[in-house]
Order: sequence, then structure tokens, then C-alpha cells
Amino acid sequence: QVQLVESGGGLVQPGGSLRLSCAASSSTLDYFAVGWFRQAPGKKREGVSCITKSDGTTHYSESVKGRFTISRDNIKNAVILQMNNLPLEDPAVYSCALDPGCFFFRIGPAQYPTWGQGTQVTVSA
Repeated sequence: QVQLVESGGGLVQPGGSLRLSCAASSSTLDYFAVGWFRQAPGKKREGVSCITKSDGTTHYSESVKGRFTISRDNIKNAVILQMNNLPLEDPAVYSCALDPGCFFFRIGPAQYPTWGQGTQVTVSA
């Protein structure tokens, strides 16, 4: 079993930046494709970004393309989501998940079976 722990969320002003971390225990995270997803109150969960296992290809939703960067920190056994130029929007909980082939990122996260605690991101002036 792989346990994932998200961290790095918080309160930030519009235009600010945050660095989220998805850290793993019990297994080497580099063996898995990993996706980041988010959900705001009253809205459905959506895919944000994903990084593949095979060649490290990265994927982004259209709304964050050019502002977010997903990468691996293998020393810390983690996947990082660097979020820049955050717009004023509803707060959301960001969660990471193992996502073989980035399937749920590409198709949609509605059928993913379980989610962890996540980390909340609030953008406010």
C-alpha cells in the first residue's frame, strides 16, 4: 500500500504562488504516475495536472497551463506542484493520487475510488 500525504496549501493573495507536495511512504513514488486534482465547495472534482511513470511526460488542464508546473523530487520521494499567478477564485482542496497512465486525469476523476485528506488552497485579497 502507498500512503500519500499532501502539504503546502494555505492562504495566498491573487497573483501569488504556492508549492504543493505529494509525499509517499512504503513505496518509491517514481514507480507510479501521479495526478493532482482539486475540488471547490459545491463543484465537482477536476484534474489539474499529471506526470507519467514511463517517461515523465507532464499534462495540465487548460485553465492552469503556463502557470503550474508538476515535477518529481525523488530525493524526498514526492511529486511537486508549483502554482504561480494564482487568480482570485473559490477556495479548493487539492489532492494527489496514483493515476496509472494518467487515466483519471485524462478521462475525469469522478470514478476514482478513494481520496486522502488533501490540502486547502485559498486565494483572497
